[in-house]
Amino acid sequence: MAEPTLELVSFKTCPYVQRAAIVLHEKRVPFDITYIDLRNPPDWFRRISPLGKVPLLKVDGTVLFESAVIAEYLDEVYAPRLHPVDALRRAHNRAWIEFSSNLLTEQFQMLMSPDRNAFEAAGHRFTASLDRLEAELGAGPFFNGANLALVDCAFAPLLMRATIMEPYLNLDVFTPRPRLRTWSETLLDRDSVRQSVVPEFPELLIDSWRHRAPLGRELFGESPG
Repeated sequence: MAEPTLELVSFKTCPYVQRAAIVLHEKRVPFDITYIDLRNPPDWFRRISPLGKVPLLKVDGTVLFESAVIAEYLDEVYAPRLHPVDALRRAHNRAWIEFSSNLLTEQFQMLMSPDRNAFEAAGHRFTASLDRLEAELGAGPFFNGANLALVDCAFAPLLMRATIMEPYLNLDVFTPRPRLRTWSETLLDRDSVRQSVVPEFPELLIDSWRHRAPLGRELFGESPG
């Protein structure tokens, strides 16, 4: 039986599609990716996206949505398995994958703060969540120890964004959290993570927030040129 044709649908700075792309690269599964403008999505996207969100994974004629669902499908179908074998550890990883989504939400809310006081308060909430994550991490180099898992793939987009934005936001994300720093450096140096975004991703990310965030130009400066 022929392997199904896989197509990811997203926009270039979406952290959730990046999770799926990392899993696909880890498993060396061929796939296509289609980028859309989510502010003005094409009609075909509206027809196939039940929630009007990305990512989508088109598997031949079937459309999957929600990044955690997509990642687990890929893990069930393609080797090597990335979820832990032990059921309790697997459930524990799923819980922390949900925590990673909450962290992405907190990061988003911080960046969308309407004023400096709101930004500072949101920044404290975000870094407090990072403290909880730091306390959960072990000796590494990955979340569960020696082997990369789906939970690592889920956190990598957040850690990439925190790293890129740290020189602008000055949240001191990594200095007081050495385990988080080592984990982040390990993940961001991995081929699957580097290949999960377009080459111009850092510039696209900063420019998108420069124009999107209420404090964008204050936080990220004026556009070059």
